[in-house]
Amino acid sequence: MSEIKATVLSKFQEVFGDAEGAKVFFAPGRVNLIGEHTDYNGGHVFPCALTIGTYGVARKRGDRNLRFYSMNFEDLGVVESSLEEFVPGGDKNWTAYPKGVMWAFEQKGMKMDSGLELLLFGNIPNGSGLSSSASVEVLTGAILRELYGFEVTNQDLALIGQFSENQYNLVNCGIMDQFAIAMGKKDCAIFLDTSNLQYEYAPIALKGAKIVISCSNKKRGLGDSKYNERRSECETALSELQKVIAIKSLGELSEADFEKYQDAIADPIRRKRAKHAVYENQRTLKAVEALKAGNLEEFGALMNASHVSLRDDYEVTGIELDTLAEEAWKVPGVIGSRMTGAGFGGCSVSIVKDEAVESFIQSVGEAYLKKMGYAADFYVVEIGDGPRLL
Repeated sequence: MSEIKATVLSKFQEVFGDAEGAKVFFAPGRVNLIGEHTDYNGGHVFPCALTIGTYGVARKRGDRNLRFYSMNFEDLGVVESSLEEFVPGGDKNWTAYPKGVMWAFEQKGMKMDSGLELLLFGNIPNGSGLSSSASVEVLTGAILRELYGFEVTNQDLALIGQFSENQYNLVNCGIMDQFAIAMGKKDCAIFLDTSNLQYEYAPIALKGAKIVISCSNKKRGLGDSKYNERRSECETALSELQKVIAIKSLGELSEADFEKYQDAIADPIRRKRAKHAVYENQRTLKAVEALKAGNLEEFGALMNASHVSLRDDYEVTGIELDTLAEEAWKVPGVIGSRMTGAGFGGCSVSIVKDEAVESFIQSVGEAYLKKMGYAADFYVVEIGDGPRLL
């Protein structure tokens, strides 16, 4: 981290003339171990923050100008803006995320009294589904809190980040990504009930195993994917079910409830979508119990079942993610593997026994390259803390 800190400070100096008074911040990326597409259905999720993420160097200016620079999009150079130029849905490059958070702070009555200079560097693969956008949102919130003295908790940072993505970037995301990043805790996953934001930290003791992320390198954008479509299918299914059972969200249903009342959902496709939301929520509850009991094999089996449901009932996997998961299942020493994130590209997450990590990367990598014609990337990751000033 100290090496990256020195690199980003020196780049800030190069881009903005000097680094006098600049501060360096970090916010993690996240991976969701199980509980996919449940967060906007009032269900449970089980994500953790990672030790890879987004670094930001920032300082206040004496005027109302905003100057942005990203080491991940150097071809754009310095992007100039001002505190007068917040247009929801109007920004067409990466600055839409930090600007969205500044706008959201303003909407919540916290106005920046001057502009700032901001340089970003992320070591989360772009479009990987490891939440680079939510990482930037939470990072920006932490920067504004520190530089402008706004009184907000880490949980507030998560809610402001989600609000900015919904209202400024017009992506109808749930709360999971921002919450996992803002509330991250080393060596723990967060067991979060998205219906009321009650949560507990669950220690992840992977004795003799590692978390391996396989990045499909298929780029995707949330807003232009089928994400909003799946969300509205679930909302329609919920309103149909509400005619026969008193519930506020699909997350309130047990499997038995769903089987009893599913005929209220007129369309078979919507029925499949709702089934995934209900069953995935129950899998998440079971997975956390299995983990508490030290039963990693059961946890892995539930991860595998989650992928099958996302493939068959929710239909958000695609050939890339299916290849990564299905090839992983063939490798001895793989405890569990599934797609993670919104789907349609992005990553899979696998729990792999230490002695099998090398053969896992080799055999899944070779099979993926042969089938897709381009390579996947693999990251052996650790679980880290939330946002902070370095």
